Amino acid sequence: MSDYTRIENAMTYMSEHLSRQPTLEEIAAHVHLSPFHFHRIFCRWAGTTPKRFLQTLTLERSKRMLKSEKSLMDISLSVGLSGGSRLYDHFVKLEAVTPGEYRSQGEGLTIQYGFNKTPFGEIFVAVTPRGVCRIEFIGSIDVEVILADLSKDWPKSTFARNDKATSYVTKILFSKLKDGQSNPLFLHVAGTNFQIAVWRALLRIPQGKLASYSQIANALGHPKASRAVGNAVGSNPVAMLIPCHRVIQKSGALGRYRWGATKKELIQAWEHLHDESAKR
Repeated sequence: MSDYTRIENAMTYMSEHLSRQPTLEEIAAHVHLSPFHFHRIFCRWAGTTPKRFLQTLTLERSKRMLKSEKSLMDISLSVGLSGGSRLYDHFVKLEAVTPGEYRSQGEGLTIQYGFNKTPFGEIFVAVTPRGVCRIEFIGSIDVEVILADLSKDWPKSTFARNDKATSYVTKILFSKLKDGQSNPLFLHVAGTNFQIAVWRALLRIPQGKLASYSQIANALGHPKASRAVGNAVGSNPVAMLIPCHRVIQKSGALGRYRWGATKKELIQAWEHLHDESAKR
């Protein structure tokens, strides 16, 4: 078992046994490591200690159980969706597929894809010359299924595996960006006008914060479109970079996540930790 797989399993174990607050020794034993060795590799992969991660996971779950939207969200519409984190406000730029590109169906285009390790499991990353077009957590999903789905957006394009060409995306996702970071990361995605509008709204939710489907619908000027917003959030083609994991139900429930509710909760806790660190 690789180190990154152990960390993914350890985080999942923490989430599943959160109510009884498992000890460092217990979590380490679950992934077949000594406490010392587990602590060391967890810090290396997750950027924080197991204890701190467990504390944050507990806090975030408790906040969602408060049932009060004001205290739950930790943001307001005017602040949350109009503000911006360093990463998403200044670094990630979304470009939609143009009508011409849609008509050509990717003819003559080579899309490079690769597989990269993260604390939350292995991811599939695909890029066009204009930007990132797909990120998926692999899990139990067959890679051929992912490629087949991607080819629906780009039916006449050529696909070539190149792990090195996509590794920069993972480095950006899991590194601390410096203020004034140049060379923004571009997303090159296909979607309806409404989907694109929702995805842009997601990019304006600050890192470490949450918003509800109804808040996003209100921000877009369609207060009765929460269900449509939910469908657009669920069709997000770029995991984490378009942060659909920051959207939860108004009641405080996590809501659906294509890659699993546990992974959604772990990513939220991880982002909250790194947002706190960035403020110090």
